Amino acid sequence: MAQKDEITKLLWLDMEMTGLAVEKEVPIEVAAIVTDWKFASLGDFHRVIQQPENFLLAMDDWNQKHHKASGLLDLIPGGTLQARADQELSAWITGHFGTEKAILCGNSISQDRLFIRKYLPSTEATLHYRMMDVTAWKVVNNGLFGRKFKKKEAHRAVEDILESIEEFKYYLSFVQS
Repeated sequence: MAQKDEITKLLWLDMEMTGLAVEKEVPIEVAAIVTDWKFASLGDFHRVIQQPENFLLAMDDWNQKHHKASGLLDLIPGGTLQARADQELSAWITGHFGTEKAILCGNSISQDRLFIRKYLPSTEATLHYRMMDVTAWKVVNNGLFGRKFKKKEAHRAVEDILESIEEFKYYLSFVQS
C-alpha cells in the first residue's frame, strides 16, 4: 500500500480549445491518460466537447486552420455536452485515484488548468495543487544543453498527451543513471 504522500500514478491531460483566452474561449476536446512511473498506461479517457457555433465562428485563423486540418472541427457538433464531459472525466479520475488527488501532467499544463478551473469544476475538485509541466524540462534542456525534442504538432488531445509522455521520457533519459 502507498504511503500517504507517495505518488504512485500520474494524470496526463491535454485539452484543445477555441483559443487561449479563458475568459472568452472554450474547451472543445479533452483527453487524459493515467500512467505509473514507468509510463505504462493504466487507462485513458477522451471526449470531444460540443460547443455553440458562435464560439467556433469566433476562432482566430490559427485555430480554424489547425482544428479543421486535424478533423476536430467536424466532430464538435456531435460531441459531448461540456457539463457531462466534466462529470464523466471527474468520475473516471476518481475511479483511478480514489480519494487521492491526481497530479496533473502535460505540456504547458497550467493553460489547461485555467480552462479546467473555469469550465470543468468537478474535474478541478479531483486534482492536486501540484502539477508536473513538461515545458519546464523543455526550457531547461533547450536553454542549457541545446536538447530539442522533435514534436509532430498534431493538435489533438490524445496524440499530444502521448507526445508529452515521450518528450518527458526523452528529457528524463539525460538524468537517469
